[in-house]
Amino acid sequence: MNLTAQDALVIVDVQNDFCPGGSLAVVTGDEVARTMTRAAAAFSQQGARVYATQDWHPAGHSSFQESGGPWPPHCVQGSHGAELHPELDLPDGHEIIKKGSDPAVDAYSGFLDSDLEAQLKTSGVTRVFVGGLATDYCVLNTVLDARQLGFETYLLSDAIGAVDVEPGDGDRAIEQMLDAGATAITIGDAVA
Repeated sequence: MNLTAQDALVIVDVQNDFCPGGSLAVVTGDEVARTMTRAAAAFSQQGARVYATQDWHPAGHSSFQESGGPWPPHCVQGSHGAELHPELDLPDGHEIIKKGSDPAVDAYSGFLDSDLEAQLKTSGVTRVFVGGLATDYCVLNTVLDARQLGFETYLLSDAIGAVDVEPGDGDRAIEQMLDAGATAITIGDAVA
């Protein structure tokens, strides 16, 4: 593929709490962080834009079990768990998109409770390449919203990892993204 400034790599929630040792760990989170570092460098070298979403919840967020939500506390603003994974090295010029700051909004999608859509459209981006954590939640919803908003959307199949609360959730999420019109490719396909 020929990448340009109209293309964007969207790295979803590669944060400590979603990686081994975190409160909502994806088993392959460390590998996803390393893979996304390589992808970010390659995309940037070809002139594409790089965005990284970051769950940024206030204490007591509605998605937390203590507030009646389904999840243990995670990615609390200013905490170690909310920080991007230490092996996720982003190129100069990248943008961080904080989401989930509204205590009442779960914000699985990188487009919800954030300015990602506005930033992409202002920059003239028409194609997005999405990877990160977790396949069956925030990656899924980011891809579905990207399609709904009219972006040509690619799922980076070698740069995702699922929570799999129920066995097979990740595979079902991939099917759902493809059914919505996303195309599954590898990072090598994108930067070749």
